[in-house]
Amino acid sequence: MIVVAGEALIDLVPGGAPGGAAGGTAPPGGELPALLPRRGGGPYNTAMALARLGSPTAFCSRVSTDGFGEALLAGLRADGVDTALVQRGAEPTTLAVASIGPDGSAGYGFYVEGTADRLFELPGALPDGVTALSLGTCSLVLEPGAGAYEALLRREAGRGVFTALDPNIRTGLIADPDAYRARFRGWLPYVGLLKLSVEDALWLADSADLDQAIAEWLAAGPAAVVLTRGGDGMSVRLRDGGGCAVPGERVEIVDTIGAGDTVNAALLHRLAAHDALSASALATLDKAVWRDVLGFAARAAALTCSRAGAEPPYAAELG
Repeated sequence: MIVVAGEALIDLVPGGAPGGAAGGTAPPGGELPALLPRRGGGPYNTAMALARLGSPTAFCSRVSTDGFGEALLAGLRADGVDTALVQRGAEPTTLAVASIGPDGSAGYGFYVEGTADRLFELPGALPDGVTALSLGTCSLVLEPGAGAYEALLRREAGRGVFTALDPNIRTGLIADPDAYRARFRGWLPYVGLLKLSVEDALWLADSADLDQAIAEWLAAGPAAVVLTRGGDGMSVRLRDGGGCAVPGERVEIVDTIGAGDTVNAALLHRLAAHDALSASALATLDKAVWRDVLGFAARAAALTCSRAGAEPPYAAELG
């Protein structure tokens, strides 16, 4: 079983004219577009995508008891995600207001004060049979929950669970960039697979040379770093300097919401199929296997981009 830990929230996605379809633009005359609620949050989307691909998956978070929270849990259960590790609270659900650019790229504004997912507490031991733990996004930024997620990462890595991290940077939530970058570097000794977009990598590297920064991150702990480049595909770099790249899959983009989260899930799912959910296994995979893993992730992400909101594909859609 793969455990995904982190926030679940509601994306409010522009829907064009009131009652229109998601992904539309603002109507003429300055009228505000309708905002359509969609289930979301990077870890939430990753858990849903893993389950849709066929991986046994559990979600570990703190979810509100309000109507949005109930809808979030219902969505997970509908796709077969185990919710036994979900904590509940009466506080409201976090909201993320999405803005969709002309190219389908998504930006976000967050409403996070006093919300349930910020109050996550370190759970007891994870169930026997957990093969991997995936973390990232807002949950590792917003205290006091961020400290609990960080403790979970360190504890599970210490007992031999394979760990994956997607920082998925949301700059509007990071009050002190330098402090966050230092904290990120402190996580790396506990991370087996680091996946991040080229934009996030450049932000984390700050003014440093990106190739050198990735080499330093690899030396600190991860066995592999996967870098995504949107429609231009993705690449992997290994600690020994090896690696490979695959092109992106061409589709008509509706929006990019959930694409990176789908990549997280697809990487873990395909690595599990190759019996490679360990740092030692990642280090020995040949280029043909890595191209298979990356190509699978690129196809899955493209399908997500071809429809509105975070709607990752099911296994049957990928052949």
